[in-house]
Amino acid sequence: MGLTARIRTRDGWAVSHAVVTVTDTTGSQVLRAEADAEGAVRDTTPLTPGAYTVIVTAVGYAPAAAGALVTASGRAEVGTVTLARQGGTELPPPGPWTIDPAHSSVAAVAQHLGISSVRGRFTEFTGAVEIAPDDVTGSRVEAVVRAASIDTGNDTRDTHLRSADFLDVERFPEITYRSTGLAAAAPDRWTVHGELTLHGVVRPVDLDLAYLGTGSDPWGGTRAAFRATAELRREDFAMNYNQVVQAGIAAIGTTLKVELDIQTVQGATLPQA
Repeated sequence: MGLTARIRTRDGWAVSHAVVTVTDTTGSQVLRAEADAEGAVRDTTPLTPGAYTVIVTAVGYAPAAAGALVTASGRAEVGTVTLARQGGTELPPPGPWTIDPAHSSVAAVAQHLGISSVRGRFTEFTGAVEIAPDDVTGSRVEAVVRAASIDTGNDTRDTHLRSADFLDVERFPEITYRSTGLAAAAPDRWTVHGELTLHGVVRPVDLDLAYLGTGSDPWGGTRAAFRATAELRREDFAMNYNQVVQAGIAAIGTTLKVELDIQTVQGATLPQA
């Protein structure tokens, strides 16, 4: 007897906070139930045989309705009800995600001599993402980068960047970022508000974040990919060193463009290799 149903997103993820309401042909509510952690609804309330309407709602999703026919057994098997996120974009399932450094990139680009760019990357970093269950804008991210891992492909330049003129890695071995909020910019884009600690200075820095998708990996895990960019002013972080060459042109630009290509693995830790 009763009602059974499965509530899923278009990508097949369980919607654990969904609410199912059943109404009869007069529009009167006869049953209300909540999905469990697996997105399943199992309610044993007996129903009179006949036709019913099943309405499924969940915060952050567009409501869905389906018809249900209760047989003489008093049972209604609704099957799978698919919910679409408001805005139309499916997001990673809620919970902890861990940044995979082996498949991620933390890079910065600076102007050189006003005519070209120098690109560098940090090769050692860790980070975690927490996807909020009801409202994605409640999600959080934090990351730690080892400053001495800077690599521009030139040993002399890298040694200078690690010195007190720039990163001063002996005094400030870590670069950290912690989000303080998230604001939607489009269905699959957000502005991440956060604080960056760099060269011993803490400043608010916004990231322009794009969600690239979710999928399974060959090792039985689930991965989600993101791309984020930001622009930093070196002087905001007390890195004022520069060299002026001919015609007053600075050897190094005053701004840095940060480019993050991030792949995360579902779970609080990375899988064992």
